[in-house]
Amino acid sequence: MRKETVITKLTDAGLVAVVRAESSEQAIKISDACLKGGCPSIELTFTVPGAHKVIEDLANTYKDGSMLLGAGTVLDAETARIAILSGANYIVSPSFDENTSKLCNRYRVPYIAGCMTVTEVVRAMEAGVDIIKIFPADLFGPKIIKDIRGPLPQAQLMPTGGVDVTNVDQWIKAGAVAVGAGSSLTAGAKTGDYEMITETAKEFIIKIKEARG
Repeated sequence: MRKETVITKLTDAGLVAVVRAESSEQAIKISDACLKGGCPSIELTFTVPGAHKVIEDLANTYKDGSMLLGAGTVLDAETARIAILSGANYIVSPSFDENTSKLCNRYRVPYIAGCMTVTEVVRAMEAGVDIIKIFPADLFGPKIIKDIRGPLPQAQLMPTGGVDVTNVDQWIKAGAVAVGAGSSLTAGAKTGDYEMITETAKEFIIKIKEARG
C-alpha cells in the first residue's frame, strides 16, 4: 500500500486502536472487533507476545487492505524493519528515533513518532516524521494540540493516552488529525467481551464524525 494511501486512510477514520494483549490470540480478537466497529487502523504493539507473527497473520487474513496494520511500541530501526517485513503498513513509537525515521523513509512507510514538546515536534518533522503522536496526551489535555499548532499549523498531531469517548470530540475540535485509543477502547478484552469493543469503536467513530462536522 502506498505511503500516501496509508496516511489518508488513517486520518479519514480518525481513530487508531492501540492493541495491547496478553496473547497473540487475544490481540487478533481485539483487532477483529475494532475493525468490525468501523476502526480499520490497528496499532499492534510490540509488547504483545510474538507481535511480528501476529502482524503477519493479520496481514495474510486482510490481504484486501481492509485492515490498516501498524506496529506500535517500536523503539528502534531493527524492530521497525522486522515489523515492515511482517506486513506492517505504518510504524508507531512512544518517542522519536532518528534511525527509525530514516529507515521508514527509505522504504516509504509512514512513521508516527511520540513527542511532547515543540522542540521535539520540530525535530521529528525535520526528520520526515509524517504524523506526530502527542504522548502521553492526558498530561495536558486537548489544549496542547492548539498550543502546538499555534506556532506549527503544519503539524499533523495524533494524541494518545487518556483519549476516550467522552473527550474525543474535544481532541478533534482542537485540531488533531486522528486519535489513538488503548484501554478506553479495548477494555472489554479483559472479560472476553469483544462485542463491547466493537460497540465502543462505533461510538468513537460517530463522535469523531460529529466533531468534524
